[in-house]
Amino acid sequence: MFSLQDLLGQQQGNEALGQISQTVGAEPAQVDSAIQAALPAILGGLATNASTPDGAQSLDTALTNDHDGSLLNDLSGLGTAVFPDQQTGPPSRQADAGGILGHIFGTNQGQVAQQVSNQSGLGIGQVSQILMMLAPVVMAYLGQQKQQQNVGAGGLGDLLGGLLGGGQPQQASSGNAMMDMASSMLDSNRDGSITDDIASMAQKYMARGS
Repeated sequence: MFSLQDLLGQQQGNEALGQISQTVGAEPAQVDSAIQAALPAILGGLATNASTPDGAQSLDTALTNDHDGSLLNDLSGLGTAVFPDQQTGPPSRQADAGGILGHIFGTNQGQVAQQVSNQSGLGIGQVSQILMMLAPVVMAYLGQQKQQQNVGAGGLGDLLGGLLGGGQPQQASSGNAMMDMASSMLDSNRDGSITDDIASMAQKYMARGS
C-alpha cells in the first residue's frame, strides 16, 4: 500500500496524517487505512487525465499557476486551509479541494468515497473529508516535483506513473496492484446510488457535527 509517509517522507507524512485525523475525529490508524486506499485513486485519476495531450496541458497549467508546493510548508494549517470558516471566505485555489476532486474524478466521486469507506470502515462523511484534505496535498507535492525535476506537460504521465508503479513509469498492462485498485475505483458509475459529490458529503458530515 501507499501512505502519506511514502509520498511526503516520514516527518511531513506524519504531520499530515495527524492533522487529517484531528479534523476527521478518528484514530490515526483508521485514517491511515483510508488514505492508503484513497491515494491510488487520486493518483490514478490524475494519471488518466494526463494520458491525453489536452489533459496533460490542463494539469500542467494548474500545477504551474496554483500548486507550487507551498502548502506543504505549513501542514499544521491544512484543515483550516481546506475548510475555512465563514469569516475567512472560500479556500484558496491551491486548497480548493472540491474543484480539484471534481477535475480528477468527475462523476465517479461518490463511487471512490464509497469504496474507501468500505475498505477503511470509516463513515462516508469522514472519508469525504479525508479525500478533500488529501487532494490539495497531492497537488502540492506534484507541483513541487514538477519544479524540482523541471517537468513539462509531456512528462507528467511518467511522473505519475512512477508514483503508481513504485518509482518506475507505469505501463497500462503491467498488472500493478495500485493501478488495478485505482482503475476499479475510477470505473464508470454502475448503479447511480451515490449522487452527492465529495464536497457536499463532507459539508453535510461537518454540519451534523458527527
